[in-house]
Amino acid sequence: MNRTTLKVAGESGMGLLSIGRIVAKVLKSMGFYVHSDREYPSLIKGGHSNLQIDFALKQIRSLSREVDLVIALDRPGLVEYIENIKKGGILVHGYERHHLIKDLAKRAKKRGVKLVYLPAHTIARNLGGSDVMVNVVLLGLMWRILGFDLKPLEAAIKKQFASKPQLLDIDLKCVRAGYKAEGEDDNPRKIPQYKISIPKTKPKTILLDGNMGVALGAIEAGVRTYFAYPMSPASSILMYLANFSHETKMVVKQAEDEITAAQMTLGANFMGSRAFTATSGGGYDLMTETVSLAGMTETPWLCVICQRPGPATGLPTWTGQGDLNMAIHSSHGEFARLVVGASDPTSCYELMQHAMNYAEEFQIPVILLSEKTIAEAQTMVPIFNSKIPIKRGLVTGKDLENLKPSDRYKITKSGVSLRWLPGTSKAGYYGNGDEHKEDGTLTEKGEEVIPMYEKRIKKLETLKKVLPDPVVYGTKSNADISFIGWGSSKSVMLDVIDEMKGSGVKVNYLHYEYLWPLKEKAAEKFFKNNKKVHILECNYQGQLANMIEGTTGKKFKGRLLKWNGRHFFLEDVIDYINKNS
Repeated sequence: MNRTTLKVAGESGMGLLSIGRIVAKVLKSMGFYVHSDREYPSLIKGGHSNLQIDFALKQIRSLSREVDLVIALDRPGLVEYIENIKKGGILVHGYERHHLIKDLAKRAKKRGVKLVYLPAHTIARNLGGSDVMVNVVLLGLMWRILGFDLKPLEAAIKKQFASKPQLLDIDLKCVRAGYKAEGEDDNPRKIPQYKISIPKTKPKTILLDGNMGVALGAIEAGVRTYFAYPMSPASSILMYLANFSHETKMVVKQAEDEITAAQMTLGANFMGSRAFTATSGGGYDLMTETVSLAGMTETPWLCVICQRPGPATGLPTWTGQGDLNMAIHSSHGEFARLVVGASDPTSCYELMQHAMNYAEEFQIPVILLSEKTIAEAQTMVPIFNSKIPIKRGLVTGKDLENLKPSDRYKITKSGVSLRWLPGTSKAGYYGNGDEHKEDGTLTEKGEEVIPMYEKRIKKLETLKKVLPDPVVYGTKSNADISFIGWGSSKSVMLDVIDEMKGSGVKVNYLHYEYLWPLKEKAAEKFFKNNKKVHILECNYQGQLANMIEGTTGKKFKGRLLKWNGRHFFLEDVIDYINKNS
């Protein structure tokens, strides 16, 4: 694999995120393609964390399981990752009592791992810094091992800590000390060094995470109000939109709970302000009564669910794809809804705009599924330049003069009736949460209930006809092994397809972005054109697989499933292919 993989590990609060972001930005500025993600416990402070950065001369979209270089800021980081370092890799640390870890040298020797110790705590304190600045000292040493010039890194540190001038001078001294450090016993030969080719060109890309993609997509879609209660891993959407609010004039409110956020979103959309909310699975559980109300009143409603593993609190700072069934089937009663799954920042950006359009045009709830690894992982994507027209589906202008109250919920073949904003026409109607007639007035008569109920359900077939088909990546047919998946599975599969091109094994992948209503004919065609089709999902049951098998009658040859809160690494899929192709 033509990539270099770094991991910075230590206790939460030791500045891992700051260091990781600095490194990622500098590597991007040098012309490398970068993908990074972090793992951290559900603690305010403390606990073991790590941030991994993969970089390469070509596009990469996922992480490697095996690491070239680990920077351990504490003892757990020192002992935990030896087994993940490639043979011949390097583990750099500043743990003064490493000699008391009895099997450390033995484990390193067994795997061919080079241990590099630097008294980083002593160096940081001697330069006037604190123990936290160990991260900057070891950053300098890491940069030297990578064989890169120090100046771009210094420039990035100056920019990162410009708001803390009293500490900036110490930070620069620390990174220089780490970069110029000699090995144990003052032997410069103790410091190994990689030879990494520097890119000759710089790709025209942006480096961002999926939650930023969601925020930018919302702005582009003309969203005017955002209501949310903080819940990992969706919380940064609230932060991003709040930071943009002065420029965009968007109203951004933190509600007291998820129920309130959902209700405020519904009310804002009812009155004509494009609005959405975001949460995780547990928060969405509280919103489901509102989802049902949106279905009955045929009011546009949009929620982004950044998935993490459950049930209950589950693994609140980890990733998964376990909420597909919930998104499709949650809430009481039957009504039409759209469920879509983002895969990367570009997908987040574009799907936010499409989702808002579909919500308004079809007057339905829309659920956009993201995942922790999509929400928080930083990756490089082409500069956003897609122009997606805003489609509100509203009656406007002179057409408002000809409306009747019964037009609002009129029985139509498509299931979609006319919608106008309160106060824009003399024709009024009841936005009734009870079953109702065409003008919204309550009814419990069976002969009136049947056609109205059917009208709302008809939207599913109407919607299904206009939704884009899933996309096939890799060879179009007759692959040696094939996969179907959704969400973050796309990113790792694109990397796998690139990696397998030189192996003689033909791989392809059918990606579902629009998940419900399910376009099963695309899966039927994929099964027909490929003999060995497997599923790829980060959940225990294979939720998309079960839907496809239930609607098509086709059976997958195998299921590559993962439900431990970790995303798919590149080697996870390659190992599976080698065993099953």
